[in-house]
Amino acid sequence: MKPVILNFPKIQDPRGNLTFLQFSDQIPFEIKRTFWTYDVPGGEIRGGHAYFKQKEIIIALSGSFDVVITNVDGTTERFSLNRSYYGLYLPAKTWRHIENFSTNSLALHISSESFSNEDYIRNFEKLKENLLNEK
Repeated sequence: MKPVILNFPKIQDPRGNLTFLQFSDQIPFEIKRTFWTYDVPGGEIRGGHAYFKQKEIIIALSGSFDVVITNVDGTTERFSLNRSYYGLYLPAKTWRHIENFSTNSLALHISSESFSNEDYIRNFEKLKENLLNEK
């Protein structure tokens, strides 16, 4: 599966809108961990890695930022996230970094795995080698 935007339910109400997530209606995996990134200084980049097993959904709860996917052939795809009712699904072994954070942006990360330093792929060449060996 490739990275894809997931649309979440949006219940509109004059008093304010509501969006929710629940397994397995909106999320294609059981949630094992959530974390968020915020107060990212202007010009900074987060990420720059992939995971062996972890699948992830990234949602812009506030503000905006871009998630840049680098494919094995070196091409990139850019996903601009700026609404809290959709998120970007990232399958395992997807190289990504996040940039262009707006002031007061808040990124929610929903993960299929508990934290494990061993699950991180921090070298793009190692990811390429791993994916090419799968073929």
